[in-house]
Amino acid sequence: MSLLVFLIVLAVIGLIVGSVARLLVPGPDPMGVGMTIAVGLVGSFTAGLFSWYVLNRHGAGLLLSIAFSMLIVWGLRHTRSRS
Repeated sequence: MSLLVFLIVLAVIGLIVGSVARLLVPGPDPMGVGMTIAVGLVGSFTAGLFSWYVLNRHGAGLLLSIAFSMLIVWGLRHTRSRS
């Protein structure tokens, strides 16, 4: 039961971080809910790695997670516009 709760909490955190990142990057983003969750989770994970290895801190924090998710949204937008 605790694994299910963990996965639900992970999805909610990914949705919140991904949604805020999409709102802060101007322009249209035709993404679904699943892609928004994935962007939020990947942004949070990369922010955690950056915080651990570069800043020598434990834990990324919400602002750093949103910043990395914004970079991912920006990168996705530019790769889609080229194709």
